[in-house]
Parts: sequence; structure tokens; C-alpha cells
Amino acid sequence: MDADERIWTAGLVVIGDEILSGRTQDRNVAQIAGWLNLQGIRLAEVRIVPDVQARIVEAVNALRGANDYLFTTGGIGPTHDDITVDAIAAALRVKVVEHSKARAALEAYYESRGGLTDARLRMARVPEGAELIENPMSGAPGIRCGNIFILAGVPHIATLMLEALAGKLEGGKPLLSRTIGCWTAESEVAEILQATERAHEGCQIGSYPFFREGRVGADFVVRSTDQARLEACVADLTERLLASGRTVIDGGA
Repeated sequence: MDADERIWTAGLVVIGDEILSGRTQDRNVAQIAGWLNLQGIRLAEVRIVPDVQARIVEAVNALRGANDYLFTTGGIGPTHDDITVDAIAAALRVKVVEHSKARAALEAYYESRGGLTDARLRMARVPEGAELIENPMSGAPGIRCGNIFILAGVPHIATLMLEALAGKLEGGKPLLSRTIGCWTAESEVAEILQATERAHEGCQIGSYPFFREGRVGADFVVRSTDQARLEACVADLTERLLASGRTVIDGGA
């Protein structure tokens, strides 16, 4: 298989009791998935785990072994329940150490904000051998341990960390997509969808039904890493749907 045909994958572990309790609504899955796609990497699996070290270790080891990359969000702040660093160090069987550059960044950031307390200094702790991921907003860096990327749970800070990583990960071709829609039950066009996908190698068609304005409908998302194949598949699907007497809405219904 050519290098640019290989499918690169990533796993994501979302860490935090607040996500599982519903107090906080996660927004990182969507933004990380979108960012990864631009790098030519597909988000293959997501696990949401509580602030329990054994559960984090279990998820980290499972997903890092099954994918090219692993990302985590949450649990790297200054409080006692921020245990992601400890858990990942345990998963990797290394010590937790203070990173001198992380400490320097925190000292500079907090110099005019009350100074570097013991709690704030917790954010300079990393698994031994780790590198830092730049965070220009709050001074507390993200952390890279080989193919593991430890990001903040706060979405806008996680975004900045992703920007610092842009173009630095090896990946394949970005996954492209186009959407068309119909006011029809997906069960009524299931055979059309299946036949079209079979006729176009390298394309996948996802069907997403909805109920709106008292009517049922569905959007069909065609995905491929090849622009020409994508357009050919969309054109064929559109033609088949029109031939069945349905109106097709480009961009989705």
C-alpha cells in the first residue's frame, strides 16, 4: 500500500466526571475529529472515562495500542482531581517529573497573577521523557509522550494546542465529503444507497434520517479521500434518486 493510501487513525480519551454527570457538555470530540481529518488522520474511537486512575490507564493502553495516535482531553489542571498526568505515566510505566520549561512558562504567566503556588506548579508535572505542546493562552502547556497527546479539557485552550501541532503529525489523505438530502424515509432508498456505494470503490455513504416540519427526510453524506471518486459517486447517487422520482437537495435537506 502506498504511504498516501494508508489510513492513519487516532483514539480519543475524554477524561472527567463532569462530562459523565452531564454538568459539562463535551465539545472537544467534534473539533478534534475535524482537525484530525485535515491532518489526514481519522478519529477511530472515543472513550469517556471518570477521574479514576485505573479507568484512565485501561482506556489509554487500549486505544494507544490500537491506533497510530492517542489524544486525551481533561485532567491536567491544578486541582487534586487532575490526575491525567499520573495515569498516563502509570500506563507508560514511567515516573512523573517536573518539566523545567513548563515551570518557566508558568512562572512567567503567573508573575503578575499572584505567583506560582504549589497548586499551579502541578501543571508543570509530566510523564518522564515528555515534550511540551505550546499553550499561549494560560501558560499551562499540553504534553506529548511519543504518540500520546495530552490536551486541556477547556475547548478553546485545546484548540490552541491543536494549532501548535498542525502539520507536525504524519498522516494520509484528508477525508473529503459532500452532502445531499431528500424528503424521504431512508428505508425507502436503502437499496439505492447500497447499490451506489458498491459501484464506487473508495467511497462510503452515510445516511442520517431526521423528522422536521411534520415530515421525514434523510441526508446522505458521501465520503472519500479522492475528489474525483467523490464527485462521481455524488453524481451517480443524485441521478439514481432523481430517477426514483425524488427531489435531491444539494448540501442536505
